Amino acid sequence: MSNLIALSHGDISLRIIRPKDAKTMERLVVSNREWLKPWEATNPHGPTSFDYKSIIKSLIRQFENGDSVPFVILYQGEIVGQLNVSNILYGSVSTCVIGYWIIPEVAGRGITPTAVALVMDYIFFTIGLHRVEIDIRPENKASIRVVEKLGMRLEGVKKNYIHINNQWADHNIYALTAEEAGSGILNRLSDI
Repeated sequence: MSNLIALSHGDISLRIIRPKDAKTMERLVVSNREWLKPWEATNPHGPTSFDYKSIIKSLIRQFENGDSVPFVILYQGEIVGQLNVSNILYGSVSTCVIGYWIIPEVAGRGITPTAVALVMDYIFFTIGLHRVEIDIRPENKASIRVVEKLGMRLEGVKKNYIHINNQWADHNIYALTAEEAGSGILNRLSDI
């Protein structure tokens, strides 16, 4: 996969995260603690790190191995969030999981649904995976609205799935397959 991947629609774009993004990402995460904390993965065996140099280094290594695609979300050219395609499996499974966050100043402007739609189209039509999954805490109404706008279906619940905000938390499983993508997720979103 090329680190030159860039996706865009109007004022919204995504590109692969770079080492030089570390200071910006760290500033966004630290300055938006109250907004992100209820949904953020924590380490059950130790402190959660905000060392974005190390985080980005790890994400890039996973990307180079073909295990993930780590994007930053940009709005009008400024970084406003992050979207990771992770747990990529090829072959007979051909699936992945998407996770994302955005800063509160731009929430509710359609940035997240557009970013996720762009990436889903890339996953289905460029990478060629068959299934995309997004796991969301049932309390996260804003993220649930995102997957509903994209036409993803609720498949069930993963009990105590991810350690979030210092406790094991259930997550709803939302998914979509390539057959369900039709002419594209961004097209579907634009029709709403």
